[in-house]
Amino acid sequence: MREFTGEAIGGAGRGGGRNGVRLGAVAAVAAALLLTAVTPAGGVARQAAPPDPTPGGPQRPYEPDVPGPRNIDSLSAAVTPDGGTARGVRVAFDRVSRAETGGAPAGARRFVFLFDASLRFRPESFPLCARSLIEEKGVTACPDGSLVGRGTAHAYPEGSSEVFAFNTRYANGLRGALVVIPATDTVLELTWERVTRPYRERGYLWALDEILPPSSIPPAERVGTRRFELEWGATLRFGNRTVSFAESSASPGERVRIGLWSAFVTGQVALPRTTAVRQGR
Repeated sequence: MREFTGEAIGGAGRGGGRNGVRLGAVAAVAAALLLTAVTPAGGVARQAAPPDPTPGGPQRPYEPDVPGPRNIDSLSAAVTPDGGTARGVRVAFDRVSRAETGGAPAGARRFVFLFDASLRFRPESFPLCARSLIEEKGVTACPDGSLVGRGTAHAYPEGSSEVFAFNTRYANGLRGALVVIPATDTVLELTWERVTRPYRERGYLWALDEILPPSSIPPAERVGTRRFELEWGATLRFGNRTVSFAESSASPGERVRIGLWSAFVTGQVALPRTTAVRQGR
Protein backbone atom coordinates (compact mmCIF):
# COMPACT_ATOMS: atom_id res chain seq x y z
CA MET A 1 0.00 0.00 0.00
CA ARG A 2 1.14 3.49 -0.70
CA GLU A 3 1.56 5.98 2.10
CA PHE A 4 0.85 9.59 1.17
CA THR A 5 2.82 12.28 2.89
CA GLY A 6 2.82 15.85 1.60
CA GLU A 7 1.90 14.82 -1.95
CA ALA A 8 -1.27 15.31 -3.94
CA ILE A 9 -3.23 12.21 -4.82
CA GLY A 10 -3.95 11.85 -8.51
CA GLY A 11 -2.83 13.18 -11.86
CA ALA A 12 -1.85 10.97 -14.78
CA GLY A 13 1.45 9.18 -14.34
CA ARG A 14 1.67 9.76 -10.59
CA GLY A 15 1.38 7.37 -7.70
CA GLY A 16 4.29 4.91 -7.68
CA GLY A 17 3.99 1.25 -6.76
CA ARG A 18 1.25 -0.80 -5.12
CA ASN A 19 0.91 -3.89 -3.05
CA GLY A 20 1.25 -6.71 -5.55
CA VAL A 21 -1.00 -9.20 -3.75
CA ARG A 22 -3.51 -10.66 -6.21
CA LEU A 23 -2.52 -8.10 -8.86
CA GLY A 24 -1.46 -10.76 -11.33
CA ALA A 25 -4.82 -12.49 -11.10
CA VAL A 26 -6.63 -9.21 -11.65
CA ALA A 27 -4.48 -8.28 -14.64
CA ALA A 28 -5.18 -11.66 -16.20
CA VAL A 29 -8.82 -10.74 -16.64
CA ALA A 30 -8.15 -7.22 -17.90
CA ALA A 31 -9.23 -7.94 -21.46
CA ALA A 32 -12.42 -9.53 -20.20
CA LEU A 33 -13.48 -6.76 -17.83
CA LEU A 34 -17.20 -6.18 -18.23
CA LEU A 35 -17.16 -8.08 -21.52
CA THR A 36 -16.69 -11.77 -20.81
CA ALA A 37 -19.77 -13.95 -20.51
CA VAL A 38 -19.70 -17.21 -18.60
CA THR A 39 -22.19 -20.03 -18.75
CA PRO A 40 -23.44 -21.47 -15.45
CA ALA A 41 -24.91 -24.96 -15.10
CA GLY A 42 -28.26 -23.80 -16.40
CA GLY A 43 -26.68 -22.83 -19.72
CA VAL A 44 -27.74 -19.16 -19.54
CA ALA A 45 -24.88 -16.80 -20.30
CA ARG A 46 -24.24 -14.08 -17.78
CA GLN A 47 -21.67 -11.32 -17.48
CA ALA A 48 -18.56 -11.96 -15.43
CA ALA A 49 -18.29 -9.87 -12.28
CA PRO A 50 -15.93 -6.89 -12.67
CA PRO A 51 -12.71 -7.47 -10.69
CA ASP A 52 -11.82 -5.63 -7.51
CA PRO A 53 -10.27 -2.23 -8.42
CA THR A 54 -8.30 -1.98 -5.15
CA PRO A 55 -7.46 -5.52 -3.93
CA GLY A 56 -4.41 -4.41 -1.97
CA GLY A 57 -6.33 -2.09 0.33
CA PRO A 58 -7.80 -2.80 3.77
CA GLN A 59 -9.71 -6.08 3.87
CA ARG A 60 -13.27 -6.49 5.08
CA PRO A 61 -13.91 -9.37 7.54
CA TYR A 62 -15.20 -12.42 5.71
CA GLU A 63 -18.92 -13.14 5.59
CA PRO A 64 -20.51 -15.88 3.47
CA ASP A 65 -22.88 -14.80 0.71
CA VAL A 66 -26.59 -14.97 1.49
CA PRO A 67 -29.66 -15.37 -0.72
CA GLY A 68 -31.29 -12.15 -1.77
CA PRO A 69 -32.43 -9.99 -4.66
CA ARG A 70 -30.23 -8.85 -7.49
CA ASN A 71 -29.71 -5.10 -7.28
CA ILE A 72 -30.11 -2.86 -10.31
CA ASP A 73 -27.88 0.17 -9.85
CA SER A 74 -27.50 3.31 -11.94
CA LEU A 75 -25.07 6.21 -11.57
CA SER A 76 -25.02 9.82 -12.62
CA ALA A 77 -22.30 12.37 -11.86
CA ALA A 78 -21.38 16.03 -12.14
CA VAL A 79 -18.05 17.86 -12.17
CA THR A 80 -18.52 21.53 -11.36
CA PRO A 81 -16.20 24.41 -10.41
CA ASP A 82 -15.61 24.82 -6.69
CA GLY A 83 -15.26 28.60 -7.01
CA GLY A 84 -11.86 28.61 -5.33
CA THR A 85 -9.19 27.95 -7.96
CA ALA A 86 -9.01 27.68 -11.75
CA ARG A 87 -8.79 23.89 -11.66
CA GLY A 88 -10.77 23.33 -8.49
CA VAL A 89 -13.88 21.17 -8.86
CA ARG A 90 -16.55 19.33 -6.94
CA VAL A 91 -17.21 15.75 -8.03
CA ALA A 92 -20.74 14.55 -7.33
CA PHE A 93 -21.87 10.90 -7.31
CA ASP A 94 -25.58 10.09 -7.46
CA ARG A 95 -26.31 6.36 -7.15
CA VAL A 96 -29.83 4.91 -7.42
CA SER A 97 -30.46 1.28 -6.42
CA ARG A 98 -33.46 -1.03 -6.58
CA ALA A 99 -34.11 -4.74 -6.24
CA GLU A 100 -34.73 -6.42 -9.56
CA THR A 101 -37.78 -8.18 -8.10
CA GLY A 102 -39.12 -5.11 -6.32
CA GLY A 103 -38.87 -4.41 -2.63
CA ALA A 104 -35.78 -3.46 -0.66
CA PRO A 105 -32.36 -3.63 -2.33
CA ALA A 106 -29.80 -6.00 -0.79
CA GLY A 107 -27.35 -4.50 1.67
CA ALA A 108 -23.84 -3.49 0.61
CA ARG A 109 -20.42 -4.69 1.75
CA ARG A 110 -18.17 -2.25 -0.07
CA PHE A 111 -18.17 0.69 -2.43
CA VAL A 112 -15.18 1.92 -4.43
CA PHE A 113 -15.51 5.45 -5.83
CA LEU A 114 -13.59 5.54 -9.13
CA PHE A 115 -12.17 8.83 -10.39
CA ASP A 116 -11.01 9.79 -13.87
CA ALA A 117 -7.24 10.05 -14.37
CA SER A 118 -7.66 13.79 -14.96
CA LEU A 119 -8.69 14.27 -11.32
CA ARG A 120 -6.29 14.83 -8.46
CA PHE A 121 -6.83 15.47 -4.77
CA ARG A 122 -4.97 17.38 -2.05
CA PRO A 123 -5.82 15.78 1.30
CA GLU A 124 -2.38 16.75 2.60
CA SER A 125 -3.41 20.43 2.48
CA PHE A 126 -6.57 20.05 4.56
CA PRO A 127 -7.06 19.57 8.32
CA LEU A 128 -7.78 16.09 9.64
CA CYS A 129 -10.62 14.77 11.77
CA ALA A 130 -10.26 11.56 13.78
CA ARG A 131 -12.93 8.91 14.15
CA SER A 132 -12.50 8.98 17.92
CA LEU A 133 -13.35 12.69 17.99
CA ILE A 134 -16.51 12.16 15.93
CA GLU A 135 -17.63 9.26 18.12
CA GLU A 136 -17.00 11.23 21.30
CA LYS A 137 -18.24 14.71 20.39
CA GLY A 138 -19.98 14.51 17.01
CA VAL A 139 -19.26 16.04 13.61
CA THR A 140 -19.41 19.61 14.90
CA ALA A 141 -16.18 18.96 16.80
CA CYS A 142 -14.16 18.33 13.63
CA PRO A 143 -11.66 21.10 12.76
CA ASP A 144 -12.72 23.80 10.35
CA GLY A 145 -11.67 22.86 6.85
CA SER A 146 -11.72 19.10 7.44
CA LEU A 147 -15.14 18.71 5.78
CA VAL A 148 -14.34 17.62 2.21
CA GLY A 149 -17.67 16.21 1.07
CA ARG A 150 -21.35 16.01 1.88
CA GLY A 151 -24.54 14.52 0.56
CA THR A 152 -27.76 12.65 1.35
CA ALA A 153 -28.60 9.01 2.07
CA HIS A 154 -32.12 7.99 1.03
CA ALA A 155 -33.44 5.02 3.00
CA TYR A 156 -35.81 2.37 1.69
CA PRO A 157 -38.74 2.84 1.33
CA GLU A 158 -38.61 6.49 2.42
CA GLY A 159 -36.72 8.97 4.56
CA SER A 160 -33.36 10.68 4.11
CA SER A 161 -30.35 11.66 6.22
CA GLU A 162 -27.49 14.10 5.86
CA VAL A 163 -24.07 12.68 5.03
CA PHE A 164 -20.73 14.30 5.83
CA ALA A 165 -17.25 13.33 4.65
CA PHE A 166 -14.16 14.38 6.62
CA ASN A 167 -10.51 14.28 5.65
CA THR A 168 -8.60 11.83 7.83
CA ARG A 169 -5.42 9.86 8.28
CA TYR A 170 -5.23 6.46 9.93
CA ALA A 171 -2.78 5.09 12.47
CA ASN A 172 -1.00 3.12 9.72
CA GLY A 173 -0.30 6.37 7.84
CA LEU A 174 -2.82 5.89 5.04
CA ARG A 175 -4.88 8.89 4.01
CA GLY A 176 -8.60 8.64 3.52
CA ALA A 177 -11.97 9.97 4.55
CA LEU A 178 -14.65 9.29 7.13
CA VAL A 179 -18.20 9.21 5.79
CA VAL A 180 -20.56 10.00 8.64
CA ILE A 181 -24.36 9.70 8.85
CA PRO A 182 -25.18 11.23 12.25
CA ALA A 183 -28.85 10.19 12.15
CA THR A 184 -27.88 6.51 12.22
CA ASP A 185 -24.62 6.82 14.19
CA THR A 186 -22.78 5.50 11.15
CA VAL A 187 -19.06 6.14 10.57
CA LEU A 188 -17.50 4.51 7.51
CA GLU A 189 -13.78 4.42 6.79
CA LEU A 190 -12.46 5.08 3.28
CA THR A 191 -8.87 4.92 2.03
CA TRP A 192 -7.23 6.45 -1.01
CA GLU A 193 -6.08 3.65 -3.32
CA ARG A 194 -4.50 3.54 -6.75
CA VAL A 195 -6.59 1.32 -9.03
CA THR A 196 -5.29 -1.79 -10.78
CA ARG A 197 -4.20 -1.86 -14.41
CA PRO A 198 -7.54 -2.95 -15.96
CA TYR A 199 -9.14 0.18 -14.53
CA ARG A 200 -6.21 2.44 -15.41
CA GLU A 201 -6.52 1.21 -18.98
CA ARG A 202 -10.11 2.40 -18.92
CA GLY A 203 -9.20 5.89 -17.82
CA TYR A 204 -9.35 5.79 -14.00
CA LEU A 205 -6.44 6.30 -11.63
CA TRP A 206 -7.41 6.86 -8.00
CA ALA A 207 -10.24 5.55 -5.87
CA LEU A 208 -11.77 5.94 -2.44
CA ASP A 209 -12.35 2.45 -1.04
CA GLU A 210 -15.25 2.33 1.45
CA ILE A 211 -15.83 -0.70 3.69
CA LEU A 212 -19.20 -1.30 5.32
CA PRO A 213 -18.25 -3.53 8.25
CA PRO A 214 -20.40 -6.48 9.40
CA SER A 215 -23.02 -5.60 11.98
CA SER A 216 -25.27 -7.38 14.45
CA ILE A 217 -28.02 -7.40 11.80
CA PRO A 218 -27.93 -10.69 9.86
CA PRO A 219 -26.69 -10.06 6.28
CA ALA A 220 -29.93 -11.29 4.70
CA GLU A 221 -31.85 -8.66 6.71
CA ARG A 222 -29.64 -5.69 5.83
CA VAL A 223 -31.35 -3.19 3.56
CA GLY A 224 -29.46 -1.07 1.07
CA THR A 225 -30.11 2.60 0.38
CA ARG A 226 -32.42 3.37 -2.52
CA ARG A 227 -30.32 6.42 -3.39
CA PHE A 228 -27.02 7.83 -2.18
CA GLU A 229 -25.68 11.26 -3.15
CA LEU A 230 -22.17 12.33 -2.20
CA GLU A 231 -20.21 15.29 -3.53
CA TRP A 232 -16.44 15.49 -3.00
CA GLY A 233 -14.78 18.91 -2.93
CA ALA A 234 -13.79 21.80 -0.69
CA THR A 235 -11.65 24.92 -0.65
CA LEU A 236 -9.37 26.35 1.99
CA ARG A 237 -7.72 29.76 2.33
CA PHE A 238 -4.08 30.15 3.36
CA GLY A 239 -3.59 33.91 3.66
CA ASN A 240 -4.00 35.19 0.12
CA ARG A 241 -3.87 31.70 -1.39
CA THR A 242 -6.75 29.29 -1.96
CA VAL A 243 -6.33 25.51 -2.21
CA SER A 244 -8.86 23.12 -3.74
CA PHE A 245 -9.36 19.63 -2.36
CA ALA A 246 -10.22 18.29 -5.85
CA GLU A 247 -8.72 19.53 -9.10
CA SER A 248 -9.28 18.59 -12.74
CA SER A 249 -6.84 18.92 -15.62
CA ALA A 250 -9.73 18.39 -18.08
CA SER A 251 -10.80 21.45 -20.04
CA PRO A 252 -14.35 22.75 -19.66
CA GLY A 253 -16.60 20.75 -21.95
CA GLU A 254 -14.47 17.58 -21.77
CA ARG A 255 -16.00 14.38 -20.44
CA VAL A 256 -14.72 12.91 -17.17
CA ARG A 257 -15.13 9.22 -16.27
CA ILE A 258 -16.77 8.28 -12.97
CA GLY A 259 -17.55 4.79 -11.66
CA LEU A 260 -18.76 3.06 -8.51
CA TRP A 261 -17.69 -0.55 -7.97
CA SER A 262 -20.20 -2.08 -5.54
CA ALA A 263 -20.26 -5.41 -3.65
CA PHE A 264 -23.37 -6.71 -1.89
CA VAL A 265 -24.13 -9.29 0.82
CA THR A 266 -25.54 -11.62 -1.84
CA GLY A 267 -22.15 -11.87 -3.55
CA GLN A 268 -23.28 -9.70 -6.44
CA VAL A 269 -20.78 -7.17 -7.78
CA ALA A 270 -21.94 -4.22 -9.86
CA LEU A 271 -20.07 -1.48 -11.67
CA PRO A 272 -22.30 1.36 -12.83
CA ARG A 273 -20.26 3.87 -14.82
CA THR A 274 -20.95 7.25 -16.34
CA THR A 275 -19.25 10.34 -17.71
CA ALA A 276 -19.77 13.92 -16.64
CA VAL A 277 -19.05 17.05 -18.66
CA ARG A 278 -16.46 19.15 -16.87
CA GLN A 279 -18.32 22.39 -16.23
CA GLY A 280 -16.71 25.81 -16.16
CA ARG A 281 -15.48 28.55 -18.45
